[in-house]
Amino acid sequence: MNLEDSLGLIHPTLAVAFVFPLIGIVVHYAWQTRQRRLHAKENGKSKIPPTVGSEHVKLGRWLSNAVVSVTLIGIAYPIFTKMAKNQVWTQDSFRAWFVVLMFAVTVASLVILNRASTKTWRAVFATLTGMGLIILGSQPEVYRRGEIFDFATKQWFTGEWYVSHYYSGIVAALLMIFSLAIISDIYKDRTNRWRTTHVILNCVAVLLFIGQGMTGTRDLLEIPLGWQETHLYKCDFANKTCPP
Repeated sequence: MNLEDSLGLIHPTLAVAFVFPLIGIVVHYAWQTRQRRLHAKENGKSKIPPTVGSEHVKLGRWLSNAVVSVTLIGIAYPIFTKMAKNQVWTQDSFRAWFVVLMFAVTVASLVILNRASTKTWRAVFATLTGMGLIILGSQPEVYRRGEIFDFATKQWFTGEWYVSHYYSGIVAALLMIFSLAIISDIYKDRTNRWRTTHVILNCVAVLLFIGQGMTGTRDLLEIPLGWQETHLYKCDFANKTCPP
């Protein structure tokens, strides 16, 4: 493995070492919090300690920020490595610096979102963070699987977007941004509509995370090492054949 290949392992390493353990812990505390609420409603008390709620909120914040951060790292790797390889910095310097600016704005928006206290500012910076992710992910250097290039026919065609690691990852990250934006509203809403919305959307997020584990593993198997690309990209992917 060369340096470029090694840098490509940062995103999956962080996901496995930090994000997925946090998912298990947050889901556990979420279940404990719900059980305590139900026990207290039925019996007036519960053996589950009251601290589970605050721990769930704290670790949920960590998880949401970790997911968005890992997503940004996963997007940054193909963008900057391919930009350097294709000399985008000299041939299209405006777009290159625009991408750098978008990374800075997205990171700053995420930081401010965590500190914003009013509903309006949370909505503003949640929107900016989400837009930043989408704009950065739309750069041509990012592989989305929704668009496949057939090297045999030299044409693009619609691919398997429904099993795309990119699309499900972006949706999961957007759900985490939304969770950060509504934390305060959950505890202020007496009708529990925000809490119900939070539970439903994060159940969807858990399913997406499970899918991310599968599609991420698949992509690691499919991505060739740098010194193998020249030969493997001559393969006919439709007929699953390669030249000698």
